[in-house]
Amino acid sequence: MPPLIQAIFNGDPDEIRVLICKSEDVNALDAEKRAPLHAAAFLGDAEITELLIVSGARVNAKDNMWLTPLHRAVASRSEEAVRVLIRHSADVNARDKNWQTPLHVAAANKALRCAEVIIPLLSSVNVSDRGGRTALHHAALNGHTEMVSLLLAKGANINAFDKKDCRALHWAAYMGHLDVVCLLVSQGAEISCKDKRGYTPLHAAASNGQIAVVKRLLSLAVEIDEANAFGNTALHVACFNGQDAVVSELIDYGANVSQPNNKGFTPLHFAAASTHGALCLEFLVNSGADVNVQSRDGKSPLHLTAVHGRFTRSQTLIQNGGEIDCVDKDGNTPLHVAARYGHELLINTLITSGADCTRRGVHGMFPLHLAALNAHAACCRKLLSSGRRCSIMCPLSNDSVLSAGFQIDTPDNLGRTCLHAAAAGGNVECVKLLLSSGADHNRRDKHGRTPLHYASASRHFQCLETLVSCGTCINATDQWGRSAVHYAAASDLDRRRRVVLEPESEGVQAEREKEAALCLEFLLQNGAAPSLKDKQSYSAVHYAAAYGHRHCLKLLLDRDENQHDEMENSQTRSPLHLAVSPSLHLYNHTLTSYNTLSIKYSMGTFNALMGICSMCVCVCRTPLMLAVMGGHVDAVSLLLEREASVDLANKQGLTALHLGLLCGQEECVQSLVELEASVLLGDTRGRTAIHLAASRGHASWLSELLNIACSEPPIPPLQDNQGYTPLHWACYYGHEGCVEVLLEQRDFRHFDGNPFTPLHCAVVNDQETCANLLLEAMGSKIVTCKDSKGRTPLHAAAFAGHIDCVQLLLAHSASVDEVDQSGRSTLIMAAEKGRVEVLEALLTSANVNLNLTDQKGNTALHLACSNVSIAHCIGALIECRFRPSPLHHCPFVAPSLLLPLSAFLSPFLSLALWLSFPAGLTPALACAPSREVADCLALILATMMPFCSPCSSGAPSPGALLKSLPRQAKSTQGPRSPRDPSGPSSEGTTTENDSDSETF
Repeated sequence: MPPLIQAIFNGDPDEIRVLICKSEDVNALDAEKRAPLHAAAFLGDAEITELLIVSGARVNAKDNMWLTPLHRAVASRSEEAVRVLIRHSADVNARDKNWQTPLHVAAANKALRCAEVIIPLLSSVNVSDRGGRTALHHAALNGHTEMVSLLLAKGANINAFDKKDCRALHWAAYMGHLDVVCLLVSQGAEISCKDKRGYTPLHAAASNGQIAVVKRLLSLAVEIDEANAFGNTALHVACFNGQDAVVSELIDYGANVSQPNNKGFTPLHFAAASTHGALCLEFLVNSGADVNVQSRDGKSPLHLTAVHGRFTRSQTLIQNGGEIDCVDKDGNTPLHVAARYGHELLINTLITSGADCTRRGVHGMFPLHLAALNAHAACCRKLLSSGRRCSIMCPLSNDSVLSAGFQIDTPDNLGRTCLHAAAAGGNVECVKLLLSSGADHNRRDKHGRTPLHYASASRHFQCLETLVSCGTCINATDQWGRSAVHYAAASDLDRRRRVVLEPESEGVQAEREKEAALCLEFLLQNGAAPSLKDKQSYSAVHYAAAYGHRHCLKLLLDRDENQHDEMENSQTRSPLHLAVSPSLHLYNHTLTSYNTLSIKYSMGTFNALMGICSMCVCVCRTPLMLAVMGGHVDAVSLLLEREASVDLANKQGLTALHLGLLCGQEECVQSLVELEASVLLGDTRGRTAIHLAASRGHASWLSELLNIACSEPPIPPLQDNQGYTPLHWACYYGHEGCVEVLLEQRDFRHFDGNPFTPLHCAVVNDQETCANLLLEAMGSKIVTCKDSKGRTPLHAAAFAGHIDCVQLLLAHSASVDEVDQSGRSTLIMAAEKGRVEVLEALLTSANVNLNLTDQKGNTALHLACSNVSIAHCIGALIECRFRPSPLHHCPFVAPSLLLPLSAFLSPFLSLALWLSFPAGLTPALACAPSREVADCLALILATMMPFCSPCSSGAPSPGALLKSLPRQAKSTQGPRSPRDPSGPSSEGTTTENDSDSETF
């Protein structure tokens, strides 16, 4: 510890002065960036704090958690130190990394005097931290009644909510601070307020067992059965958390003991499943709760006791009438569930109480299936010994059956016996129990698989060994021609899914591979044929390569080194193709190490790697492409060493470099670039590697590829078939780094190619930052550029409704009244598309011409009237413009059409409301949702204002007006974006639009 810090903790000002005179640094930081002033403030020593500050200590220094000395002083409740710091300009609004201010800290630590010093210096006491919590939340959470009272007196919002919509009352109720709850309620806190998940203060108190708060809230007549977003009442929550005292209180107050939640679970279900819910279940049963009520998935409370092994509670339910053999939606009884989860005592109770062991459940399985599948040997033994063998004979054989009522080899719906399930489950004791009970080890399921297939696929060596020792046919094949060897080579089929969901360490994965190799070796030693092929001509070596089992692959190749020479026919891929396939987890090292020069075509002796490097598989990808897509760097290096063609393209014109950029395989891309792969070669849509790097946001690679392309000037025109440049793509997808890289090149500081410019692309896809980069680099003049249909970037932003981009363009003097080839201004386009925020921005930020019309004579008001999404605005206009009239009582006009939105439409009031469509309809009639409403409106308007003609050509009858009422206006197209809004796919299969090179 530095001498200065020691002196501070010793409280010795004289020693501190001596050290300062010796040039000790008063702003020295420790490993956590805390300065000496932090220590003094933490100790609350006002004299030392003052001494350090006048000696040059930074009063607002922040440590690595952004805590200032003022935070420390407040946490220590040192009013004197706080006053010293504030006198020397300490920032009372300073925030730490959780955005907490000194007031938050004071509220949490009951630093009442410190808060009284700080509050007068604040503009608001309702500042929230990162979680949205105010100082009042912290005071309520910690039960500081006096602090709560002070904050409320100083204007704290009693109903302020955090980011989860929890209020101070929620926190006080959850923590059981009764005094704070009473104070908040007396000051007007909403007692039935809900957070984002619908929890009320009653839910909060009930969940944490705060019985005093629960009683207080109930005495205030809160809704006792109020449900949260999941349909759970306070009683549900209390049962789930095992709060028996709260459960008793709620029941006494009349809570509904049978109310289901959104999934059909009642409080009794929760009490049956809860860890501490035994007494809760007793209260509910004694209060008349239905013990056989089923949830939406058919589960009764007895099912849930079986899931969690609640032995005593299951007995209570059975004694009170619980149905033992009730089934859920899958057909499982509680006995099935208990067998699946391995609860032996519960199985014994259910069997003793008369549960049917022969009842079929999911997929037609018996409880014994489920016990064996989940490797519960004790449960298997209990189910098998549930009774003595009886003399009843099976009608299909002379074998006696178990007293449970089914033959041991009875299959489920998929033909699997209990022995199949035991082999898949992997518990050798279960396998031995079933074999000793007469199970047939050569029995096949509907797909022709024996128990040996299941044991091989699941890498269960002991089960495998037991089955083989019983004489199981080791080379038996299923309906696809696969033997146990095939399954062993491709064992652990769900590994990829499991690794994605729950990543395993490399050591665990290696151990699994060794287990698979051990099973495969045992099969091979006992006569399994390694060269046996399935119906697709795949041998075990193919499967080992495809599933990435290096140990199995090496073992098979050691047995027969000629297998890696076998190539695919028109339907079959070779092991090398499988080994580099990106869709499988593969290895190619073992394959290539055996014979690196002689992988051959099946019809000749052509040099293999030279041949196979250029050979396309059925999806038209070479092994190099597959290796690049999968990120198999070793495979890529090997193929490149053997002179694989780096610029060979598939049917979509995509090369290995294209695919590497699309898949983000940087190391593979590096290898390709080092071998001078073409960066300017385009696919069938004209997109080069530079285009794809820009569209995928690979800024570093974009820079390197540009340097390669520009190494020999002049720079080639980088435009795809639709005229889009890399800058178009980078702007459309919002890759700011790529935009900056491109703008560093002088040739990209002006717009080339498709007239739908990069600025159009940026604003139409709400990429404000990219648009701003373009404006900074090229100047405000680019806001006037037009596409092939005369639309400016402001048109594009208005069309898409991106208000931030609209405001950015307006700030750069974009013209609001510029019209496109169809005569539409930005205001007309926003009105047509119902972009309310854009309309507000356009109407308030510029002298917009409200009388502009499109080629059909429509004004912005006409289009707003015909747009369903903003039709309620017209109702607001009518309501504000005219006195209450029969219009309000029209049976066809929805109340939503009369909402008070006059503030938005006030700029339109200067328009002549009787401007007509070319067909002679007024805006009032144009907004009618149906002929009946329009008829009614026309009649009312004619009656209300006889001095005003409802159309420009006179006053025809309402029926005449309706003859030309448009059925549904066809929306005209707005500005369009680059062709492929989802980005260029790896296959490049997007269809070209021959009629227009832009889409929107």
